[in-house]
Amino acid sequence: MRGAKFEGLGRRGAGRLAPLWPVLAFALLGGCVDAPSTTPREVAIEPAGLGLDSAATPAIADTWWTAYGDPQLDALIAKALAGSPTLAAAMARTRQAQSQLSVSRAATYPQVNGDGLLLRERLSEHFIAPPPIGGTTQWIGLTQASLSWSLDLFGKQAAQIERARATAEAAALDAEAARLMLSGLVTQAYIWLWRADLLIDVARDAVKQREGILGLTASRVRGGLDNPASERQAEALLAMARQDLVRAEADRDIAVHQIAALIGRGADAYDIKRPQLDAAALALPATLPADLLARRADIAAAQARIAAAFAGREVARKAFYPDINLLGMAGFAAIGLGPLFTGSSLQYGGGAAIHLPIFDAGTLRAEYAGATAGLDLAVADYNTAVITAVQQTADALSELRAAQDQASEQRRALDASAASLALATERYRSGLNPQSNVLDAESLVIDARRRDAALLAGTASARVGLLMAVGGGFSSSSNPARNPDHE
Repeated sequence: MRGAKFEGLGRRGAGRLAPLWPVLAFALLGGCVDAPSTTPREVAIEPAGLGLDSAATPAIADTWWTAYGDPQLDALIAKALAGSPTLAAAMARTRQAQSQLSVSRAATYPQVNGDGLLLRERLSEHFIAPPPIGGTTQWIGLTQASLSWSLDLFGKQAAQIERARATAEAAALDAEAARLMLSGLVTQAYIWLWRADLLIDVARDAVKQREGILGLTASRVRGGLDNPASERQAEALLAMARQDLVRAEADRDIAVHQIAALIGRGADAYDIKRPQLDAAALALPATLPADLLARRADIAAAQARIAAAFAGREVARKAFYPDINLLGMAGFAAIGLGPLFTGSSLQYGGGAAIHLPIFDAGTLRAEYAGATAGLDLAVADYNTAVITAVQQTADALSELRAAQDQASEQRRALDASAASLALATERYRSGLNPQSNVLDAESLVIDARRRDAALLAGTASARVGLLMAVGGGFSSSSNPARNPDHE
């Protein structure tokens, strides 16, 4: 009867638990159902398939802007590199990443801590200390030094250090890229200032030229050789030339303002003198250079981020392995302050602790999959940076060639238009040509001089653009691209 009673109770208990079995099974298998992939999918682009030329980039100095031979430009870039908020932020990120690297390295060494406790407490009569101490209020004192040391038998901490190291390297390379960008922007703004001064020269010469034509026309009107309408037209053209001069001077002011902003200054830096540039001073490649990817700091930073992501994936993979720590402690503990630091109150111990994940409902696998996706993202970002670098360099080469060809043709056009103006002016002075021929030839010369100045500055700016596209004076040849073997 008793057995039947328990047997019936067992059947009732099993019946009550039966609806819970699907829930328990789902909980046990939850980490395996629809689990994200832990296999990398992205592969880094190989330089061999990018169509780079066999020739390398000509040697470029780290302070490449000094080749222009303009001390004022050198001083402006020095101020920009010293006072730019953008560059300061990049340097701060570098220091932050380096500090994280120090934290990761420190975790591999033994850690020693000291603790102390002083507590006034009423002790229970029915707990550790029996009466007469139990039931009274006593001081409880504790001083203790503890030691812990993670043995890192499976390399998890080593992977964390590698991730922090690569992250710090990427941050430093970002700062190098920001340095190149800033120096290039200051140089191009300085070239824009140079262009503004050239256009001011053109505008001033145009004013003088039209003043001369107005004087010649007025003398012919007074002599009855021309009509007053011609004189009015010459006056109108002179007023327009003066307007162009005002506009050119305003453009110069705007260029000065831009330079001051780039160096992190205000109106106190507006006293910038006329640039003195050797516009063709930079040695540049004529084709896509073979060492393009090794010369760009942003590419090197993307490579470092692949290394950091790969190490992060290793950290996630090694989280499946046990953590083993050595532990030790020594100190004094007592009820009442009197005997606290006596030999009989001494306590110490040592041992080892192990942590092994057994069931986490798929958390570790999901983190591993997330780290794998992070590696794919880093590789995809690297590929994007590579394609962008090739495009930027090809565009810069095309722009420089076009600017050089245009400048050569424009120089011929300027020479021809100047000769035409001289001939038209002489024939007008002799009464062989009407005033309209002189005005047309003059307008052609002014327009040709403006185009010539713009193309001269445009060519110089394109040269700087190409230098920035090939990475300036940076080279990561000693840090070749990392292409980790995906597991």
